[in-house]
Amino acid sequence: MRLFRRMRQNLIVSHKFKTYIIYALGEIVLIVISISIAYKLNNLNDIRKNNLIEQKIYNNLNEELNTNLTLLCSLIDDYPRTITYLENTLNYVGKNPREITQGARDTIIKINNKEMSLLDGSINSIVNTTKFEFIESTELKDLIIMYPNRIQEFRDQDQKIRTIITNRLKPVLESYISLADMLPDKDLKYKRIKAFGNKSDYAGLLANKEYQNIIVDRLLQTQLQLDNAKKLRGKTKILITKLKQELN
Repeated sequence: MRLFRRMRQNLIVSHKFKTYIIYALGEIVLIVISISIAYKLNNLNDIRKNNLIEQKIYNNLNEELNTNLTLLCSLIDDYPRTITYLENTLNYVGKNPREITQGARDTIIKINNKEMSLLDGSINSIVNTTKFEFIESTELKDLIIMYPNRIQEFRDQDQKIRTIITNRLKPVLESYISLADMLPDKDLKYKRIKAFGNKSDYAGLLANKEYQNIIVDRLLQTQLQLDNAKKLRGKTKILITKLKQELN
């Protein structure tokens, strides 16, 4: 800068105004070029940082989606077994008490419901923060926006089934079935409760209208949830495929 200043002063002193003007214009052009280069480098650096952030977002989301896909596939395998168990339970209605075998009793008191929590931390973080701005693909953005709603619908249906089991099925079962039936027969510690405790009334339970309605309701809700799981699995696969395209 000192060199440029000295050159300007020499030109002025020498009264070489035309040369000075040309020199001044050249200096201005040089400054503009320097600023443009600096601006371009800064933009390239910002783009590089944004690309790194975008890749990290994609990787985290991809990991979350693949976990959900595994969970959904497991549930889709499990729901048909639950449906079959509920249908078998309904087939015991009206049977002679002597026909209710130990296997039938085990089926009747089986109320377990597979619990799996789908993940949505990464996708909610994208939707609800400025991370969403780093995603360039409009199609991918649309898929991401809709996905949390699909998960919530699945959770709502799952909660409906759990409410049926906890608030309706368990109380009716416990009013007819002795929990002592669940204790091992060969363990001497439970000999007295097995011998002298109140006995279960499986025939009375199966004849109970409320119990029948609960089993039918749970069956219908489980069938609906199986359809929900298949649809959500499809949406998850589509989102994973689109993510792979963006990552590549």
